[in-house]
Amino acid sequence: MLIRIISILFPLFAITVLGYLIGRRTTPDLSHANQLNMDVFTPALIFSALAGNDCRIISYLALSASVLLIIAGSGLAGWGIARLCKVRAKTLVPPLMFNNCGNLGLPIAVLTFGPRALMPAVVMFVVSNILHFSFGAWLLDHHSRLSRVLRSPSVLAALSGLLVGSLGWHLWPPLLIAVKMLGDISIPLMLFALGARLANSHIRSVGFGLWGGALRPMLGMGLAWLAMHLLVLPPEQRALLLVFGALPPAVLNYMFAERYQQEPDKVASVVLIGNLESLLFLPLALWLSL
Repeated sequence: MLIRIISILFPLFAITVLGYLIGRRTTPDLSHANQLNMDVFTPALIFSALAGNDCRIISYLALSASVLLIIAGSGLAGWGIARLCKVRAKTLVPPLMFNNCGNLGLPIAVLTFGPRALMPAVVMFVVSNILHFSFGAWLLDHHSRLSRVLRSPSVLAALSGLLVGSLGWHLWPPLLIAVKMLGDISIPLMLFALGARLANSHIRSVGFGLWGGALRPMLGMGLAWLAMHLLVLPPEQRALLLVFGALPPAVLNYMFAERYQQEPDKVASVVLIGNLESLLFLPLALWLSL
């Protein structure tokens, strides 16, 4: 079991460490590559996963509801903890609510459970992404508009893929292969960019980062366990949900905090230390789910 867990996690962390080392050595400008990943490669991955299979939305309603429960429950718990510890809720709550289901969640799902796990992993990613770009943005800026979410390439790709998959339409195979090839770029680029970004992040609030980063997977796994007892899920979706709950805070939390000037240094510490702490929590989640 230990060897299997190491074999699953090693490729992810090897690419991330490579990005970190290159980021420390040369400080590459990945802003254009990250923008392409958000606008082209990740939407291609989402569309090919949903459109290339016989996607029945009803099959993932319980899984989507479980993801909503984890995100909402983490937010409520984070709000209570923030008030108790006298820290700003806008600083603590988003990193607890929104995890790294893109950079780490998608590759872990595929490496652990095979290509068949990509579609449910994409469903979880899409649900979390929509909430992050809508409620997450509104939480930091009450003037944020919902129309921005609907224009997001990932959301448009998800809606298009769901339409094609649910109607049973069959795209021209060479076209689907081309889209899939574009999507295959996204996961390694996500991991590499994650490492490079962490290399240029600064830890200034170590204590806050340590307990904030640990709270994210602890709350997530607890709420995943609750969701598995409240909702009927197939065995593979239960395992994926537990891994989803154990994921560290998303790097996007730092980008949002920087954009809206919501204590970005503290959020960066939670994100950076939380991703390092995933070396402890992800093996635990995989051990429980395998």
